[in-house]
Amino acid sequence: MDSPTSPDTKTPLLPVDDSIQKPNSCGFCLSLKSILTSNNLSILLGPVLSTIVCQCVKLGGNVTSRNMLAVLVWIFAWWLTEALPMPITSMSPLFLFPFFGIASADDVAHSYMNDVIALVLGSFILALAVEHYNIHKRLALNITLLFCGDPLNPPLLLLGICATTAFVSMWMHNVATTVMMVPVATGILHRFPTGPNQPVVVSKFCRAVILGVIYSATIGGMSTLTGTGVNLILVGMWKSYFPEEEAITFSTWFLFGFPSALLMFFAMWAILCFLYCSRSSGQALSAYFDKAYLKKELEMLGPMAFAEKTVLASFSMLIFLWMTRSITDDIPGWGILFNGRAGDGTVSVMVATLLFIVPSKRKKGEKLMDWNKCNKLPWNIILLLGAGLAIADGVRSSGLANILSKTLDFLEAVPYFAMAPVVCLISSIITELITSNNATTTLIVPLLIQIAKTIHVHPLLLMVAGGIGAQFAFLLPTSTPSNTVGFATGHVEIQDMIKVGLALKITGIVVLSVLMPTLGTYVFGTNERVGMT
Repeated sequence: MDSPTSPDTKTPLLPVDDSIQKPNSCGFCLSLKSILTSNNLSILLGPVLSTIVCQCVKLGGNVTSRNMLAVLVWIFAWWLTEALPMPITSMSPLFLFPFFGIASADDVAHSYMNDVIALVLGSFILALAVEHYNIHKRLALNITLLFCGDPLNPPLLLLGICATTAFVSMWMHNVATTVMMVPVATGILHRFPTGPNQPVVVSKFCRAVILGVIYSATIGGMSTLTGTGVNLILVGMWKSYFPEEEAITFSTWFLFGFPSALLMFFAMWAILCFLYCSRSSGQALSAYFDKAYLKKELEMLGPMAFAEKTVLASFSMLIFLWMTRSITDDIPGWGILFNGRAGDGTVSVMVATLLFIVPSKRKKGEKLMDWNKCNKLPWNIILLLGAGLAIADGVRSSGLANILSKTLDFLEAVPYFAMAPVVCLISSIITELITSNNATTTLIVPLLIQIAKTIHVHPLLLMVAGGIGAQFAFLLPTSTPSNTVGFATGHVEIQDMIKVGLALKITGIVVLSVLMPTLGTYVFGTNERVGMT
């Protein structure tokens, strides 16, 4: 006989759900529904499409090229459907390439950490320091105050906001710049009335400001290597495909990118002023706006402390080192001291490291940066760049570029001076559909290199046109994350983006078609022969 204190062996220790213990006719249906979710189907789409390619596509019996195409289909299916987080999909070449016999694990891994990736890492750490100490906000408020005018001059104020955004975007990623500058812009716009009774002149100015911010971030990013991932992918591919040729340095790209961006910037400003922001609107807008608001915001930041001055000096030093590593053939720059072993990524990481050494003078023992402040490092962008470089290497080494480039054979019949605008147009259309200018660059640049080899033109004539054209994603809110951030404010509509974006896209193609055969010849030497194996 059991004692009163002994446990009842028939009583379960944990409560039992009768619906689980007793099978029912709907159990299988519920299990099937839990498996056949849209996300799981998207995950399956990649390997299914890859299998179809392996089974149905021949590509002249070239197994490696067919496998590379299968991997491309798999990766792009996951990217487009967002079946997995983008950073995870970006790491998939690390296992897909070895499994499909395209490249060894070590070869693929090298694409994820080279001088280009080091350049990105260092610049992102500097950008986080700038954001942490509110230097970007101080810069924005000061420039806006400078351009405000008295009485209010709306086109001049718009120019100040857009110029600030473009300048910041030259040194930071487009998306990060937009995320930081949109709140600054909307803080200014909050001075105006909202709602259905909002005056038309106010509504137009708000649209101009938001459109100016998102487009200025894109245009500013064209100027420098660090402004956007597209430029870094393009430079990385040039170094990978043509290691014996002179590398594209920060200063080399700036010599071409900055004039191109400057022309596009003033064209954008003129378009916005013509459509939304006339000088005569100043009197109507002055009733809601004065300099006191901006001055109050600036006073709240206080005077610049030692930490802010040091971070700003570090950023300035980094820009100087980037610009002077390799200047011209006659003036080689400081890079010659190290026999060409130092790259742009070298100084980027070096200056970033200094921030972890120099004290902030805020608290005892505190440095300008610590690793906790780096928890917002955009590893997704870094991994995406690595994936782009890995895919470019795979497309080249597998021979897939030779095969796919035949689809663009019609470029051989295009006149020399029309090549850049045609390639730019094709690239800009693709980037509107793929929704990632990085993905567009990764896809199209290896093909352009092979086409350049076939038609015997300098590869950079097509590569630069295709890379810059991939950044002309101005038409839709989904074309780039920057567009999405601006559209989410509610100040602009799709019709506004299509109207301004189409005019800006045409302007960009015209600018590139003029500068590529002229300035591009001087900067990149596109009139010279390049050894292509």
